[in-house]
Amino acid sequence: MTVHHRPVLKRMFMISSAMLVVLAAAAVAGVCVGPAGGGFKSVIGSLLGRAPVDAALQDIIWRIRAPRVLMAALVGAALSCGGLVFQALLRNPLAEPYILGISGGAAIGAISGILLGLARFPGVSLLSFLGSMLTLALLLLISSGRTVLHKNSLLLSGVMVNAFCSAVIMFLVSITQDARIHNIIFWLMGDLSLAGFHQVFILAVIMVPCLTVLFWLSNSMNLILLGKETARSLGVNLVAVTVILLVTTSLMVSATVSQCGLLGFVGLVMPHLLRLLLGPDHRVLVPACVLGGATYMILCDVLARTLPRQGEMPAGVVTALIGAPLFILLLKRSAK
Repeated sequence: MTVHHRPVLKRMFMISSAMLVVLAAAAVAGVCVGPAGGGFKSVIGSLLGRAPVDAALQDIIWRIRAPRVLMAALVGAALSCGGLVFQALLRNPLAEPYILGISGGAAIGAISGILLGLARFPGVSLLSFLGSMLTLALLLLISSGRTVLHKNSLLLSGVMVNAFCSAVIMFLVSITQDARIHNIIFWLMGDLSLAGFHQVFILAVIMVPCLTVLFWLSNSMNLILLGKETARSLGVNLVAVTVILLVTTSLMVSATVSQCGLLGFVGLVMPHLLRLLLGPDHRVLVPACVLGGATYMILCDVLARTLPRQGEMPAGVVTALIGAPLFILLLKRSAK
């Protein structure tokens, strides 16, 4: 370890430790909150196995709330890091998978898999990944294909592709005549209610290697922010790094969409906020986005469960209510 890297590692450790405490608190809140109640002491007793707890409540905690919190954490980490990657590549704070249409393409693939009667994994997940990659290819083709780092053309192309994907999604929903249409519409708005430990395990198997790759390339993202020519002169293989980052991010996004539907603006809110608080160093921002995105998504899901007087709303509604105004604010600032 060089002396140069020690301050970065120390800062990364301190920030990650603090954010891990916040994440743990959010996770406990996520497990405690629900229409069945239970109370803090009862829930903690059940989790630690130290106190007698009503069997029904224990079933709710371990079969419904705990996997839902873990799923929200994985989804938040993936989407937050996805937004961080796109913002680094485009050098634009408005870029994120949902706005660029990558999530929409993944949703088209996932809906196609559902309508074809394929299993959620691997069938729907594979079609979701294929949809995200085809959308990414279309995005690069529309933006002229000269460079994937062109700041404005790719963002504008993404807005158009996102609109097209939304139209295709509505078309697929409109031609569905059976009872699946209600489930598809609810899922499209970002639904975490069907999370189970099986889905959590599948998502974790995909996310851990992908997030490791992003951390491995975090310093390359720092150099890319300095400009293409500067990055090349410092030894960055621009094409290889960009392709790896885009494919890895698309895989993460498609995995979250296939499991939970569309959760918009998560990749906009957390990277932008953390960049303002922690600075531009991606060696710090990648682990911060993992922990911060997980915390944010858990809290959004808690709001989705508690805001309605009866039942619950999809978590995607909460993320859109928070993220859309921020997007408008950033758009106004960038136009000045």
